[in-house]
Amino acid sequence: MRRTLAALMVAVTSMVALAFLVPLALIVRETAQSRAVAGAERQASALVPVLALTTRSDDLGHAMARTEAGRRGLLAVHVQGGATVGTPRAPAAQVAGAAAGTRASTVALDGGYVLLRPVALDGDRGAVIEVFVPADDLNRGVLASWAVLTGVAVVLVLGSVLVGDRLGARVVRAARRLGTAAGALGSGDLSERIHPDGPPELKAAANAFNTMANRVTQLLAAERELAADLSHRLRTPLTALKLSLDQLGPEAEPSRQALARLETEVTTVISAARRPSRTARSCDAAQVLRERLAFWSALAEDQGRPWRLVGATSPVRAPVPAGELTAVVDALLGNVFRHTPEGTAFSVTLHEGRDVVGILVADAGPGIPDPEAALERGASGSGSTGLGLDIARRLAESTGGSLRLDRSSLGGTQVQVWLRSEKAPGPRGGDVRAAP
Repeated sequence: MRRTLAALMVAVTSMVALAFLVPLALIVRETAQSRAVAGAERQASALVPVLALTTRSDDLGHAMARTEAGRRGLLAVHVQGGATVGTPRAPAAQVAGAAAGTRASTVALDGGYVLLRPVALDGDRGAVIEVFVPADDLNRGVLASWAVLTGVAVVLVLGSVLVGDRLGARVVRAARRLGTAAGALGSGDLSERIHPDGPPELKAAANAFNTMANRVTQLLAAERELAADLSHRLRTPLTALKLSLDQLGPEAEPSRQALARLETEVTTVISAARRPSRTARSCDAAQVLRERLAFWSALAEDQGRPWRLVGATSPVRAPVPAGELTAVVDALLGNVFRHTPEGTAFSVTLHEGRDVVGILVADAGPGIPDPEAALERGASGSGSTGLGLDIARRLAESTGGSLRLDRSSLGGTQVQVWLRSEKAPGPRGGDVRAAP
């Protein structure tokens, strides 16, 4: 924008400068020529009283020597019927024509102009005073004046460019602040605000941005409070269920352990809901997978499900918050436990490429009959609501990635969650654990 404004100011100022300076330059040249011709007329007029008194060559020579044109050899006097005094340059025909007239005339010659001034003498005689004006005298001071005019034009253009650049810088600075603030707000920094500055339109946009940011902050705060309140309400039935399990004796120990894990998860949900939004948009995917597989391993052992985790021994940065990745992993593993028979094996693989991070959840179940249709309608069939696939798809697409369904090497379904990342690939990991 600044370059565009600078180019516009150069174009406009140049056109205005040319429109005024070109006529001024012509006027300066014509003024210099008029001044030189007027000086020649004064030189000629100075000899008219002398010619009225005498036409002798000696007297005329002394009179011509007292003038500047005479000293420079630019003056001549043609006396009708007599001699020519000085250095003549005009053709005889032109001199004769001037003698027959009553007004001064000019004749263009190589290197300048000649002024011919007729003078009437006593009787029928006459004389012509010839004054030569060199081209240097005609253009004296013209080049200097043109240089001054050119300098004025350059100063005007540079001044207009400077003013345009300052105006453009103000607009660009305000626009960049607005873009930076929008990017920060989109990254999760809800405290980002803008001090309105710049043109009225950008000030209005900044005020609208601040209003939007305040509204978003209020809505997210209300949403967090609602989620925390709903999660907190779960504690009452969980407490009642815990009391009921305590009355069943040692046989209900596995159920009590599962209930304890559920209480831990509810506490985590409440804490996460009440925690202010953070700007962090990445996490260690390997650590998240290890934690979630440790959580699901107890249920897998109860159901006799062999499992393994591949590629999660070294840190792998994923471009999503840890909480959102945890929700996706839990949703996909929950689908495995709900929609495959007990004893069905499953595996989770973490893959890191040049600009992508992939999480592959595979099982040895019956599989999905039509993966493409399942992706389109958001449900895999067999009574599934498709919530887990939808959560995973939205997370993948938020990073520019994708969700794919394929046949796994175990014989069942393989859900592939690909997250776009700009991080260079790191070392590949190996198996964390393989159940017997």
